[in-house]
Amino acid sequence: MFLLAMRSIRQRPGRFLATLLSAFLGAAIIMTFNSMHDTAGQPGIDSTSSETLSLSASVVGGYGTLLVFFAVASTLTVNVRQRAAELELLRCSGATPAQIKRMVVGEAVAVALVGAALAIGPAMLGGRLLLDVFQDSGQVAGSVDHSFGPIALMSGIDITLLAAAGAAFLAVRRATRRRERRDGKRKFFAYAALVVGAVAVTSTFAMSATDEALMAAPAQGAILLSVGFALLATRLLKGLLNGLSLSGASGWLAVRNLRERAEHLAGILMSLILFTAVSTATLTMQAVESDTVEKLGIVKDVDAKTLETLNFTVVGIIVAFVCVMLVNSLYAATTYRAREFGQQRLAGATPGQVLGVVGAEGLVLTVTGVFFGTVAALAGIVPFTVVRSDEVLPGQFFGIWFTVVAIAAAVTMGTSLATTRRVLRTPAVEAVGLAA
Repeated sequence: MFLLAMRSIRQRPGRFLATLLSAFLGAAIIMTFNSMHDTAGQPGIDSTSSETLSLSASVVGGYGTLLVFFAVASTLTVNVRQRAAELELLRCSGATPAQIKRMVVGEAVAVALVGAALAIGPAMLGGRLLLDVFQDSGQVAGSVDHSFGPIALMSGIDITLLAAAGAAFLAVRRATRRRERRDGKRKFFAYAALVVGAVAVTSTFAMSATDEALMAAPAQGAILLSVGFALLATRLLKGLLNGLSLSGASGWLAVRNLRERAEHLAGILMSLILFTAVSTATLTMQAVESDTVEKLGIVKDVDAKTLETLNFTVVGIIVAFVCVMLVNSLYAATTYRAREFGQQRLAGATPGQVLGVVGAEGLVLTVTGVFFGTVAALAGIVPFTVVRSDEVLPGQFFGIWFTVVAIAAAVTMGTSLATTRRVLRTPAVEAVGLAA
């Protein structure tokens, strides 16, 4: 099965490009920040610099690991779903489920290994730039030299390969398991995340404005609430569509398409919810904290500067990964509909009408994802702002929220429409024949 996996990669390299990009970005981020562990372990470094470097590596390295797993899992899930006929043919030819799993896992590991190898150079450069940021802000002594050693190299390769293998295994297993059992477990974890998140944001009111960990509870609560909403993405989308009616032929067809493909679009909606909630909540709370400290005339210590740097870095990583996940998922899902678009055109639809349907679908997804992401973000922002500054909704929220929504809309609508335009260049008869 390993040889079959290698032949599959050679015959269709474009199919694995999304997995390669996710593995490359993940390995680059993990190596970049874990090189801070190598740097902190050098002899002669003061304790403050060492603590700052180790803390940043641990926090962002953990987030990076989770994001690598989810990004690779997202791309592989779409890949496996689109290869359902191919995998079924292998089973009919005598391949066992275990052999098919080994083939898919082997493909993912091989692609991830190439991505990790390509990430070594950029990670070395990124580590130097990151150290310069810490030194310019006074968090790390200027005499500290960057070191890219075994911790960065081995952690980047090992975590990327393990994440790819685990994500591939779960993608194949998810495609073959009974749907009822899968939905039951997802519902349990979704409600658990919502309950824990609600408790976390509510506990903020029991804290004082001077607590050092004041931002932790509402931020983590907002993230957990967004995770809960994301896990319920299919149910939320179906509930919205049951009462939704859009005018015009394109709007009517868009709603029907979304109802039929709600389960397949859950991954896109999950990414939108998480992106909106985490970005809005973290950036707004950090802006409120920075402005409050400035008004009070307090000089930020090293810990405060480190926390601020980590918050912006984590949000930047999340933005990059979610954008990659959105682009990959939307590109794959739209390309897969080539036959559908060809049939619509043969039935009399114009290219403009097809684009209108795709645009309406993207608009519904964007509005739904932004709405539930905003609800999760506000659940954390409001308690934090009330305790920290005696306001209910900070003025910083609106500018940050509009920027986040603009990015989400641009990525979702831009990718969907651009990919559809590319697919529509193929003549309708040819598209139907090739897809068949």
